[in-house]
Amino acid sequence: MPDMKDWGYTVALAGTNAQQGELMIARILSAHREQFEVVCEMGFLKARAKTGEYFRLEESTEFPAVGDFVLIKYNPLGDSLIMRTLPRKSVFSRSDLGGRKAGHGRVSVEQVIAANFDYVCIVMSLNQNYNARRLERYAALAWASGAKPLVVLTKADLTEERAHYLSDAMRIAPGAEVFALSAMTGEGMEEFRSFFKQGETLVFLGSSGVGKSSLVNALMGEEALKVGAVREDDARGRHTTTHRELLMLPSGAMVIDTPGMRELGILGADEGLSTAFSDVEELARRCRFSDCTHRAEPGCAVQAALKAGKLDRARYESFRALERENGAALRRAKEIKLREKSGTKQQSRPRDKSYKHATGD
Repeated sequence: MPDMKDWGYTVALAGTNAQQGELMIARILSAHREQFEVVCEMGFLKARAKTGEYFRLEESTEFPAVGDFVLIKYNPLGDSLIMRTLPRKSVFSRSDLGGRKAGHGRVSVEQVIAANFDYVCIVMSLNQNYNARRLERYAALAWASGAKPLVVLTKADLTEERAHYLSDAMRIAPGAEVFALSAMTGEGMEEFRSFFKQGETLVFLGSSGVGKSSLVNALMGEEALKVGAVREDDARGRHTTTHRELLMLPSGAMVIDTPGMRELGILGADEGLSTAFSDVEELARRCRFSDCTHRAEPGCAVQAALKAGKLDRARYESFRALERENGAALRRAKEIKLREKSGTKQQSRPRDKSYKHATGD
């Protein structure tokens, strides 16, 4: 039978013992609409979130996500019931402000991609997929997740400019480890494997066609995931990964593979932006005025660095754009939550006689 410690569970992490009366600890391995695959001390099984329990939650982000530790009510004859999501040590999410319904009926303003991981692997391939501005966005969200980002540049065998890409990625994502590797030839894989330690979890994020599935297969030592072709005209891949899934590697480390994401909205990433753009933040601290807007104030260290060519203008403009997006998303999320709360109160009011008459009740 599975040992939950092998799957990353510790009392310190989840804040609870493996047994809670008739409930037991499980970890979410994959999610398919309303049904989940989980692992617990009884083995691998199907489970569903108990609607009554999750409908009362104030935050839709507490709905189970891949990587979560949860308390389940074990059912040997059918689907077990997920009763509660345990506290997360890390979580990667993106804004979802289109009014989409969460799995328990509430409107979601944030979509949780994965939870409880030690590293975020930002995967980009060394072809037309490499994009500095996208890397900045991923890095900000990765730092905001509570885990450390790793920049993984795949398909290194397709370029002669590996050194250039490595240098550029290090500059764009300061503080993150950067790798250039090839799952096809094995180049750079040994160094990358050093991060895959027993009991630790890594989440792979990136666009379609960057080689996430090929990379997982190389780490697994087998064709565990389906691999699709990449279009020759724009180097974009097809969506071979259709859902998020947590896999155990031979090393005892775990990988959460995710579908390619074309949109990655920023929400609540203040600290992540500060860390991802630590060079800009350091310059801002040198400004003469603490409330400097970095436009035309005297003694602005940011403007001085831009004029001297010490700060890349495209990088600075990207920072300002992500700051604005983050602020707008936070305001929009607040509006949605207030509107939903107001609607819930209205629905809970008893119907008056005129309403009953009008509806024929």
